[in-house]
Amino acid sequence: MSLIGKEVAPFKAQAFREGDDFIEVTEEDLKGHWSVVCFYPADFSFVCPTELEDLQNQYAKLQELGVEVYSVSTDSHFVHKAWHDHSEAISKITYTMIGDPSHEISRSFDVLIEEKGVADRGTFIIDPDGVIQAAEINADGIGRDASTLIDKVKAAQYVRKNPGEVCPAKWQEGDETLKPSLDLVGKI
Repeated sequence: MSLIGKEVAPFKAQAFREGDDFIEVTEEDLKGHWSVVCFYPADFSFVCPTELEDLQNQYAKLQELGVEVYSVSTDSHFVHKAWHDHSEAISKITYTMIGDPSHEISRSFDVLIEEKGVADRGTFIIDPDGVIQAAEINADGIGRDASTLIDKVKAAQYVRKNPGEVCPAKWQEGDETLKPSLDLVGKI
């Protein structure tokens, strides 16, 4: 069952954020701005630090678009802090790292691998109303490229601001959009 168009389910979790150390995060924190929520299997692992560092490298560009970033694994906020304190790649992270040891958030986003107790590599773009607009889930061995989020977020923001228009494949800001109608059927 797709989560696209669905509001993020209620949750309350502890998180680590550089400068604040530990904070509480709820689904309400994902509202009022665009959000990217990035699930990953585990701290102190192999592909995960490369992805999270890459996400940090795109963080400033995402913030310029009004996007806040949250990473989530089934590790606790304490483990996130320990990893931040001991990994060169993770020490660069300034976005919020949510702990999900209860598996509540991973389960509600349908990325929990129950038998392993870890999350799939899931990326979700959430609009200011807390509604999921895009989702991508990768197998454990396939790392993601955070730079692709920039154009996806821009497209989601454009469509939200321009009802009745849609963004075609490879759309980039400034490109032409489409206005679905009978006139376009079979002509694209």
